[in-house]
Amino acid sequence: MKKIIKNIFYIVLEISMILCIIYIFKYCYDMYSINRQSNLLNDISINDTSYENVAKENSENNENSQNSENAVEEVKTERMLKVEKLQKENSEIVGWVEIENTNINYPVLQASDNSYYLTHNYKKKYARGGSVFLDKDYIWNPPSSNLLMYGHDRLLKDIIKYKDKSFYNKHPIIRFTTNEDDGDYELIAAFYSKVYYTYEKNVFRYYYFVNSENEKQYNDFVANAKKASIYDTGKTAKYGDQLITLSTCSYHTKDGRFAIVGRKSED
Repeated sequence: MKKIIKNIFYIVLEISMILCIIYIFKYCYDMYSINRQSNLLNDISINDTSYENVAKENSENNENSQNSENAVEEVKTERMLKVEKLQKENSEIVGWVEIENTNINYPVLQASDNSYYLTHNYKKKYARGGSVFLDKDYIWNPPSSNLLMYGHDRLLKDIIKYKDKSFYNKHPIIRFTTNEDDGDYELIAAFYSKVYYTYEKNVFRYYYFVNSENEKQYNDFVANAKKASIYDTGKTAKYGDQLITLSTCSYHTKDGRFAIVGRKSED
């Protein structure tokens, strides 16, 4: 009997060790995949023929704009060109989000639902860490009010560092680049929140705000974000300003969330 129990113990121990090794392997692979995504933009060369053609088109457009009194000069930045190339791999790549000197430096995806990129990377391959993705309800033309983005804490863990104002002071800008725009967004709020039950009243469900129906709805969102903010950034937004929101899981409470909100710089 003792021998049987001993054998069972060793079998359970071996299985546990195997499961631990598998878990560690998967975790390491997930982190490797995340780092690959983060370095993706740096790995793209703009010396390819396709980029030379785009640069040539930019030059031609600029020459044409100089011949027109009302034309506005539009030149694509290097990052915009790189995003454009990424979109040839996956048309659901809508841009690139970065916060300087943090781990946040990723492609942003947008699908027809908000669940797909929770478990898939930019190549549409299964990945437990998922991707940073834009809310499915965001409309590009005309643009919605709020670029609402989500991501697992493995991807967006550094936004939780905004709980400290000293971190905000060093990192006040969110950069978001598409194939048509390369913009800086000044942080106006950083706050803890949660996913609220339907019966809970008078709560700030920031994760519902993408398309403002009117000026009041927009101003209410900004006011509530400022009110919920852990500290005052000294910045705000006015109706018509493009907003950006990054949201991730937080473990301060059940179904906790942490979010930061920025508005596009006018410069």
